[in-house]
Amino acid sequence: MSHHIFGRSTRSQPPVAARGEGCYIIDRSGKRYLDGSGGAAVSCLGHSDGEVTGAIKAQLDALAFAHTGFFTSDAAEGLADDLIALAPEGIERVYLVSGGSEAVEAALKLARQYYMEIGQPQRHRVIARRQSYHGNTLGALATGGNEWRRAQFAPLLVETSHVSPCFEYRGRAEGESAEDYGRRVADELEAEIQRLGPETVMAFVAEPVVGATAGAVPPVPGYFARIREICDRHGVLLILDEVMCGMGRTGTLFACEQEGVRPDIVTVAKGLGAGYQPIGAMLCSGVIYDAVAAGSGFFQHGHTYMGHPVAAAAGRAVLSAITGRGLLERVRVQGERLDAALHAAFGQHPHVGDIRGRGLFRGIELVADRETKAPFDPAEKRHARLKTAAFEAGLICYPMGGTIDGVRGDHVLLAPPFIITDEQIDELVTKLSGALETALAS
Repeated sequence: MSHHIFGRSTRSQPPVAARGEGCYIIDRSGKRYLDGSGGAAVSCLGHSDGEVTGAIKAQLDALAFAHTGFFTSDAAEGLADDLIALAPEGIERVYLVSGGSEAVEAALKLARQYYMEIGQPQRHRVIARRQSYHGNTLGALATGGNEWRRAQFAPLLVETSHVSPCFEYRGRAEGESAEDYGRRVADELEAEIQRLGPETVMAFVAEPVVGATAGAVPPVPGYFARIREICDRHGVLLILDEVMCGMGRTGTLFACEQEGVRPDIVTVAKGLGAGYQPIGAMLCSGVIYDAVAAGSGFFQHGHTYMGHPVAAAAGRAVLSAITGRGLLERVRVQGERLDAALHAAFGQHPHVGDIRGRGLFRGIELVADRETKAPFDPAEKRHARLKTAAFEAGLICYPMGGTIDGVRGDHVLLAPPFIITDEQIDELVTKLSGALETALAS
């Protein structure tokens, strides 16, 4: 068989995925893989949801595509209505795109245009956090603090400031309370705004629960409330990136609900389409939308496939499933089951330093020494060994290196479908345990 796909790696050829069945992907040889990470926290409904595929087929029968320069569609209008009915207070408009990176790019451009519209053109600086990830297009990549992803493209990236993440396991000092630690790292934002000049700062961007780069790292209590105060004091927009942690993944539809804060702009994607169609969304406040409406009346941005009717129909069916089938409660319950199973299997493991996360969004950090939290030598690539061993055992998980600073540290991210059963949680943990021992051998 000849291959003409330019894949993610030129060094290996992955197996061919032939079909999906609930929480499993089955390759062409018939091997079954438990999707313990939902791909990249995407497949929240599993791989064979009849209601979603039915909605896609019905939309295709009616209308496949109409360019948003000429038309809107019932599917897009309906999805926007559904999202706003469930969104944080003050969020009033939805801009539909095809994925997370597009959503973040749209958020950054809208933030800039907002300040142009209200007569503050000097505001253009973005502040984000180290060990964050906001997408792979150039604006999103510049915003993120994932060093190994950024490195070779650095000359192409707009200058962005990065402050400390809220990473309790790695950052909280001995004797420091969680609340004091959160305030300390949040206050780095205040200091950076002052250093840059408050009149020049446009936005602060953060993931409510950090995903791929650090492995399901939740904030400590009060951190985001303090961040919101700082942004408000200096007229800075708060952009929350929920591309990975949103749409029910942490147990509430929007992850920021658990922090009690309202963003000015929020981005969602992965779980919105659940893998059935490429879709993402940038949601903004009525204040921002009204500024554009009262000014130029035109958002200077756009993509060919934005608001795609088939993608919107899929997103609407996914959102209906999440909210209408009791899946948010299921995420909370099964999330606790998964957390308990992980602690039972790895809580005393000499090379597991931390088990963390929320809902069905969990991370395990590997360490060479549990007492000192010393990481493994990056050259050993323990995360890559773990991924290979798990895949061979029929488990899809999401390991990553550079957990601490972009170079050192190894973790594995778990984000299984919301429909995962107790038995499948046991299967996940059993296969992960075997893979971990293989990865740690030698």
